[in-house]
Amino acid sequence: MIQFDHVVKTFPGATTPAVRNFTLDIPARSTTVLVGSSGSGKTTLLRMINRMVEPTEGRVLIDGEDLAGVDPVKLRRSIGYVMQNSGLLPHRTVADNIATVPRLNGVPRKQARERAGELLELLGLDGSLAKRYPSELSGGQAQRVGVARALADDPNILLMDEPFGAIDPVVRRDLQEQILDLQAKISKTIVLVTHDIDEAFLLGDNIVLLEMGAQIAQAGTAEDFVTDPASDFVASFVGTQDRELTLRERDGTTVAVDRHGRVKGVVR
Repeated sequence: MIQFDHVVKTFPGATTPAVRNFTLDIPARSTTVLVGSSGSGKTTLLRMINRMVEPTEGRVLIDGEDLAGVDPVKLRRSIGYVMQNSGLLPHRTVADNIATVPRLNGVPRKQARERAGELLELLGLDGSLAKRYPSELSGGQAQRVGVARALADDPNILLMDEPFGAIDPVVRRDLQEQILDLQAKISKTIVLVTHDIDEAFLLGDNIVLLEMGAQIAQAGTAEDFVTDPASDFVASFVGTQDRELTLRERDGTTVAVDRHGRVKGVVR
């Protein structure tokens, strides 16, 4: 479990805190999505988990241990981290990129490369990519390699900061589905940041919608947000009106349409 205990973050020179008195328990072995507009504090919160950002006040704990007393380098090597643009090292092959953290943690090179091959297969990538360099990959391939690198040392926690934001919609949807399949197999504690509420609904077991200053507007499941929005802000962010669907028959097929009569899906 990851716990935020009355956390405050004020950056130097700022007149107001980026995070104000934030408290949240993130359950283990599930996917929690922090969603909100730019500047709502979601990435700041994510980076507090691996101490890339230090709280000004309050505590962040993992399984009851205050991270302030944990060596930050050791902590970061024990947590997987996926960023928006993969962050691969351009001068290293795919295999060596994936093997980065295991090698830093003392795993023999041969064993680390074997692990890289296993992860390429797990993420649906051809093993021949192991010898390529990041510049020779497509955006979707590079992002999959970034996920593989984050999982290479089998961390319990995986942090994902807008992991699909720079990818075209078709590839993005494919990667989202792959993360769902992957989580079903490996059952990690995933914390994912996005500004896209539909992505949050698709991937999140638990969803936390933030207003400015990392104030929690609502926390719960996708069903909670759609059926019982906590405020006008939540209803607006979720687009509640456009999610009110009715069923109609069209040429012998039952379709779901929105309030404008636009087809949103087929009922089987």
